[in-house]
Amino acid sequence: MTRKLIIVAVITTLFTALVVMFSWVYLSQLLKQRLMWADETASQLTNQLEYAASKAVPDLTSTRIDTENPKAMRAAVTGYFQTDTNLNEMLESVVGNSAIIYDAAIVDPSGVAILDSNDKLNGKPVPVRPSLSEFESAGFRQQLRLLYGPARVYEVAHQIEMDKQVFGSARVSVDTVFLRAELTPRLQQAAFFSVLAVFCSLLLASVVSNVALGPLKSIARSLDSASAGDPLPDADEESSSDEVGLVSLKIANIGRQIRDTNQIFSALKDNVEQVMAKLQDGLMLFTRDSRVVLVSASAEKFLSRPRSEILGRTAEEIFADGTVLGTVVLAAFKKQKPLVQYEFDASDGRRAQVSLDFIQEKGTPIGALLTMRDVESVRRIENEIEISRRLSSSGRVTRGVAHEVKNPINAIVLHLQLLQNKLKQDDPDTRRHMDIIGSEIRRLDRVVQILVDFTRPRDLRMEEVDLRKILEEVTVLAAPDAARHGVTLVKDLPAQPLIVRVDADLMKQAILNLVINGVQAMANGGTLTVVGLRNEDAVIAEVRDQGGGIPPEAQEKIFELYYTTKGDQGGSGIGLAQTYQIMQWHYGSVEFDSIVGAGTTFRLLLPAVGARAGRSAEVAV
Repeated sequence: MTRKLIIVAVITTLFTALVVMFSWVYLSQLLKQRLMWADETASQLTNQLEYAASKAVPDLTSTRIDTENPKAMRAAVTGYFQTDTNLNEMLESVVGNSAIIYDAAIVDPSGVAILDSNDKLNGKPVPVRPSLSEFESAGFRQQLRLLYGPARVYEVAHQIEMDKQVFGSARVSVDTVFLRAELTPRLQQAAFFSVLAVFCSLLLASVVSNVALGPLKSIARSLDSASAGDPLPDADEESSSDEVGLVSLKIANIGRQIRDTNQIFSALKDNVEQVMAKLQDGLMLFTRDSRVVLVSASAEKFLSRPRSEILGRTAEEIFADGTVLGTVVLAAFKKQKPLVQYEFDASDGRRAQVSLDFIQEKGTPIGALLTMRDVESVRRIENEIEISRRLSSSGRVTRGVAHEVKNPINAIVLHLQLLQNKLKQDDPDTRRHMDIIGSEIRRLDRVVQILVDFTRPRDLRMEEVDLRKILEEVTVLAAPDAARHGVTLVKDLPAQPLIVRVDADLMKQAILNLVINGVQAMANGGTLTVVGLRNEDAVIAEVRDQGGGIPPEAQEKIFELYYTTKGDQGGSGIGLAQTYQIMQWHYGSVEFDSIVGAGTTFRLLLPAVGARAGRSAEVAV
């Protein structure tokens, strides 16, 4: 039911109640007045009859009637009453001039009519009738029942005394039929005015509701616009002087705040959704009542359920599957105790780790955060951090050693040149030994310079290039060395460009290091495959060899500086460390899979140009 209908109903009900109440009082007073009038009329007529009857009795002392005999006296008086013209006319006028009087009579003490308005009832017993006072003393409802029930006659009686003795009584009767006939038009008139008043109350209620609720419609439209985020018109200064204008002004202010908040919330929601979609960890945010309000895309992999079946559900509904994970998580929710790095087997067979932290504000729980992550990914990240730490440490040591070694080498070279100038005429064998010493010193100088270059910060010359072009150039550079080792180079490149933003020379060096390592790993020849592809937001370059593979005990050390598995074959232990460092400079990563006796696959993962632009836009928002 609308508020307008409620107001109309309330006002109409109040008016109707007032009309009914006033009509009830009016009709009850009207009936009471008519009954009092009937009683007063009957009393007045009775007094007149008594007076007329007393005057109609002549002096009987001069007649032959025995005045000492009561019966004789009563019979004589009765005769006089019945023959008195004035008394009979008075009885007839009592009945004729009143609309509610049924009859009038003078009755002796035994109830026999001495003189009745109906001549046929003279000398006959008068029927016993209830007193009109009983009708008057009844309640209004009872009076209405008596009035509109079966016809009844009520009477008013007053005694007539003669010579201080009761001679009889004067009785005036009132018929309910006559009384009903007189009151019904008045009741109908009152009912008509009551209906008219109710109808007027309806009109008045409708007008009042329109006047009262007219501003509410404007306020409702303003609220709808505010909730929809539409701009609201500025409130006039004149209209803001009344209560409705002030409310409209406040609603306009609230609408602007809601619109601004919605815009901020939408931007934050989009950013959160994009961040959650790119997270490798599975995140689930719960409210105070353990209901999920935020789910990352990776959570689907851990739970094998789409996000649409997770959002809005409680922890009991999600984890009530009897699994080890569900049992542990539900127990933690029940006890409200955090869960720290509990490992379990995910549905896809991976070893996963789950943590549950309860969020509190001023000591009051407001939610919980469930984190699921791949144990292998965690360990890989930890290994990368450790490798970076070791490279940094090695770099600091190398810079110090290179500085200390470089100076003596420079001095040795200088003095060697002076010595060679002095021994120009000496034995050729001595000259040959001097040349060998100079050659080895220069080689040592180049090694030291390489170390210095490896540890020196670089200024990257970033540009957008097609990774396919870099892979083509690398295969051309490595082809002679591959031919000497009996290795066939195979390229597997897509038709679509693989655009990345890199330092082309450094990226070429990083890939060339992998290709040379792969060629050198295949002592008996084979096929080395160079692959370029795109996977979602990443561009991948793969180098697959068919060598002997990397032993498990060496896989955690291959990116360390100076570590090599080539032994006496001349490995420097710098190539893979350099590749790893170059990928870090480009916000990329290096991954590898190796099977002993079957070969190794290295993957270089670089952000695609489109993906990087998308992330920049997200940050800007």
